[in-house]
Amino acid sequence: MPVALVVGASGAIGGFLLPRLLAAGYEVVALSRTPRASADPRLRWQVGDLDGAMPALPPADVLYSLGPLDAFARWFARTPSLRPPRVVAFGSMSVASKRDSVDAAERALAARLHVAEQELAAAATVRGCAWTVFRPTLIYGAGVDRSLTPIARCALRWRVFPHPYGAHGLRQPVHADDLAAACLAVLGTRASADRVYALGGGERLSFAAMCARVRASLPVATLPLPLPLAVLRGLAPLARAFGLPAPGAAMLARLRDDLVADHAAAVADFGWAPRPFRPDAVAWRGR
Repeated sequence: MPVALVVGASGAIGGFLLPRLLAAGYEVVALSRTPRASADPRLRWQVGDLDGAMPALPPADVLYSLGPLDAFARWFARTPSLRPPRVVAFGSMSVASKRDSVDAAERALAARLHVAEQELAAAATVRGCAWTVFRPTLIYGAGVDRSLTPIARCALRWRVFPHPYGAHGLRQPVHADDLAAACLAVLGTRASADRVYALGGGERLSFAAMCARVRASLPVATLPLPLPLAVLRGLAPLARAFGLPAPGAAMLARLRDDLVADHAAAVADFGWAPRPFRPDAVAWRGR
């Protein structure tokens, strides 16, 4: 039975990937920073911290990284005993979208992710491991994202849904389960080895239209609250009070920018076919 080692397995993508791996006949060793149990003997959870103590790991046929790429790349580089035939890791479109941000911290994040991609590729190549890095756009579907889920849950609690007025930048939200499917799809094609892929969802729509779809997915009626971007600039303290991400200058500036992915290469190389953005209430509940 082939073995899949999954780092960051308790996150958004892991909740969909683990069942897919088991259904495909894999024995799965899943790593998380907190103890977890499984009723399936083919799924073994282990506790580990990439920047701290890690357990002894078995040889694996494929190694997945579903968490922060920079921490994974550092750990992989200093663990030469790991030599899986295939490594699949998730980065972020922030490499491109935040490279020229007005926020220094965001520029540093983009640079750190770019270095991590290079570090992972170098370590894998030296060991003869084929590698693939995914750069997804805005991820939803597991109820743990820090972008759409907080907005949805705030609206559920207060019955008011904020609509940023003038937020016409295009978005391409991608479902976590589609990303999990991609993790298996790349294993079947050599063309996807040693490549970086941008992965977006099956539909491009404005930020405002995306918010309208989220509101329509909620199981309760909410009052739409139009908020001009100029007003949003002064609402950071209120956003924090409601448990929402505080809208900084860089975030607000991007509401007018298109943050979409050209995923033609993924379509050609491994049949990437993501669903359109049609969320339901389950997408915001968590798994």
